[in-house]
Amino acid sequence: MNYGIAVHGGAGTIPMEDMTPEREHAYRAGLEEALRRGHAVLKDGGSALDAVEAAVRSLEDCPLFNAGRGSVFNADGQHEMDASIMEGHMLRAGAVAGVGNVKNPVGLARRVMDKSPHVLISGMGAFEFAHAEKVLLEDDEYFFNQFRYDQWQQVAGTSAVKLDHSDARDGKGKFGTVGAVALDQHGHLAAATSTGGMTNKRWQRIGDSPIIGAGTYANDGTCAVSCTGHGESFIRAVAAYDVSALVEYKGLSLEDAVREVVHRKLPLLEGDGGLIAIDRNGHIVLDFNCSGMYRGHCAADGVVHTAIFR
Repeated sequence: MNYGIAVHGGAGTIPMEDMTPEREHAYRAGLEEALRRGHAVLKDGGSALDAVEAAVRSLEDCPLFNAGRGSVFNADGQHEMDASIMEGHMLRAGAVAGVGNVKNPVGLARRVMDKSPHVLISGMGAFEFAHAEKVLLEDDEYFFNQFRYDQWQQVAGTSAVKLDHSDARDGKGKFGTVGAVALDQHGHLAAATSTGGMTNKRWQRIGDSPIIGAGTYANDGTCAVSCTGHGESFIRAVAAYDVSALVEYKGLSLEDAVREVVHRKLPLLEGDGGLIAIDRNGHIVLDFNCSGMYRGHCAADGVVHTAIFR
């Protein structure tokens, strides 16, 4: 049976001239570890749902990526994390938004799907649910990262928001999100996405990552998708579902559907970023319309491929 997994660690990337060999090695190692964890689940006959959760948990535990432990600071100097997960067989989904102190937000999103009648819960309600479900929590110190703190200090006290790794030279930067998509040996698809959002964000702003159809979507009849980019644009484009709809209703190949969304529809909405997708036949597409995207994939042969720039 054909199966496979793909992951992303955000679109935009550090400028190539600032990417030292050591830093590049660290990012690739983080992507490889996530792929290995997810692939191990698939190889053993496990579900695509378990595989994407395992892969995203790995990325959340790595401080290099803006999710989980590596999450950026909001305007109040706190961490507000979002995550979602979806399976393509019964179209079940779970998501959390604006949650703090949860070690692995994607795991909490999975609990929302499995243990509640809801799809999306937020804020203190999500935190209370985490307590009730005995989800692993960490104190603020666990999430403190000097690089993230310095990013916040550059704009703290102002109305400006920063995208992860924003580059003052061009005003654009890395859109900090992590995600995974997978096809298992049983022919089922799944997707998951997690993020710490924007540095210095206010008013409990929520992007596309926890919104089913915008940042995450999976349907066994078409494909599984996880997005990374300027969240507002991806919400307005209903980007993840649009890829699936183009496959289902217009009969496009996965590659053509992704190209249509990433390179034609999103730019009309100032939608910089990218996405990863896998279809029911195991075809994997990783595409973006910006400077780069931390990404990787692994098929049934177990060979891990990672990339950052185009």
